[in-house]
Amino acid sequence: MAITLVEMLDYAGVATFAASGALMAAERRQDVVTFVFFAAITGVGGGTLRDLLIGAPVFWVTNPGYAIVCASVGVAIFASRGRGLPKRALLWLDAAGLCVYAVVGAAKAQAWGINPVIAVVMGVLTATFGGVIRDVLAGEPSVLLRRELYVTPAIASASIFVLLAALHAPVVWASGAGVALGFAVRAGAIAAGWRLPVFTPKK
Repeated sequence: MAITLVEMLDYAGVATFAASGALMAAERRQDVVTFVFFAAITGVGGGTLRDLLIGAPVFWVTNPGYAIVCASVGVAIFASRGRGLPKRALLWLDAAGLCVYAVVGAAKAQAWGINPVIAVVMGVLTATFGGVIRDVLAGEPSVLLRRELYVTPAIASASIFVLLAALHAPVVWASGAGVALGFAVRAGAIAAGWRLPVFTPKK
């Protein structure tokens, strides 16, 4: 059976998130088992929550390929000892995985007949939850509490995909536009410090 575009993006999202999890383990100088664990929990965490909420079979339970990808990425990064992976690679890998997974999450929710607005929410949860778990386990401040654009790029990616899908755009165009827009927003946050206005209480 030929693999679909959404399935290709799904594997790509899992692999990039798994890499960001393994790199977090590298920063903490952990053993290979921890590398694989961080890779797996980051790679499949968001998709697991999505599937549980929409009533779908949990994707990595029914297809062991995802677990194999996570384990392979974790072992590969451990074996390479981080050579050729600059410190900021964690941010850029996470940014790529964030936007890809937002589109994948929204696409799967729509395929299960979920309302378009909720499909966007599912896309955002798919994209962000793995990173949240990774940070909590590593003792890092959650990405949700940092003053940088993180959830916003996921919203942008999922929203553009759902909107273009509603307009009957080809999946490849809707997916590409969603990933590109979200990544542009996240890149601006990483490289140029883009932020949304924050709440300032009256004195």
